[in-house]
Order: sequence, then C-alpha cells, then structure tokens
Amino acid sequence: MKKSSELLANVHCRRSFLRHGLAVVSAGLLLPSTAHAITKFAGHEKKLVLSNTHTGETVRSVFWADGAFVREGLRDINHLLRDFRTGDVAKIDPELLLLIHNLQHTVEASAPVQIISGYRSPKTNSALRKGSAGVAKKSYHMKGMAIDLRIEGINLKTLHKAAKSLKGGGVGYYPKSQFIHVDTGPVRYWA
Repeated sequence: MKKSSELLANVHCRRSFLRHGLAVVSAGLLLPSTAHAITKFAGHEKKLVLSNTHTGETVRSVFWADGAFVREGLRDINHLLRDFRTGDVAKIDPELLLLIHNLQHTVEASAPVQIISGYRSPKTNSALRKGSAGVAKKSYHMKGMAIDLRIEGINLKTLHKAAKSLKGGGVGYYPKSQFIHVDTGPVRYWA
C-alpha cells in the first residue's frame, strides 16, 4: 500500500512539473521581453494596485494567474488607464503591466502605483502636443504601451534607475513634474 501512495505522489509531482514546465516554455514562445518579465518575478499570481491621479479611482487587480493573463483583471486595468479626458478605453499592452509589476518588486514598493497618464486618444495627444514640445507625435500612450507614473515613498531617482535596470523599453525622467515614463517600445532613455 505504501508503494501505491508513493507512486501516486510521483505521478502528481510529474504532472505538476509538466504543467509548470509547459507554462515556462509557453512564456519562452512569447516575445523575449515578455518571457523575461514573466519569469523574473515568478509566482502563481501577479497583481497591481493602481491609482489614477486624475479620477481618484483605485484598482486592485490580479492580471496574471497560473500561467495566463486574467481577462477580468486586464479589463479593470484598461478601464482605469483610459483617456480620462475623452473616456476612451484601449487595450493596454500586457507586457507593460508585467513591466510595472517587476518595477514595483524591484523597488520593493507596497504603495499603489500612481498613474499620471495611461492611454491617450489621438485627439488628446494632439491637444497635449500643442501645449508641450515634450509630447511625441506618435506617442506610445496612443498604442496602450506607455504609462507615466510615480510611487509614493519611492524616490523618483531610485524609481528611474530601477526602471532602466529592467531594460523593458523606453524610460523617461521628469523630475519637475514628479513622474517617470515607461513604455514597451525599444529600449532607450531620456530626461
């Protein structure tokens, strides 16, 4: 009888190993930066606590669980990161959420990520460009691939340095406005 229970335990361990191994292999089939982001801070669940500085809304959302993105979690985050000026909601790049999750863990932040700007509609981006030379004509914000953020209690220089260390895309430093920009475009840095 003992051998039978050991055999069942071994079968369970093998199935678990295969299931988790398949998730890791599947992650490797994604874009390299996604695979790196998923495996860097491995776990069964990934969640974000985001606070929109313009609307006052906060969302606590599990966006990744058991090897896959969680549709409901992504939907809640997409809504929070909408263009608050027009109300337009867009799909936010899941790699960007993984990047933000990794950034939080890198700086060991427990406070919510404060969102200054998430998705921007072309109309909003055009209006902002008229008032500032610092707004890109083909901004990654319009593609749902960029977020301007800060985290209460985390020095902005520290946050900027940590974001650059992740090499997940573009990182901009805006100390006068008290935020950093992160996107999932090509790796590049500016201040």
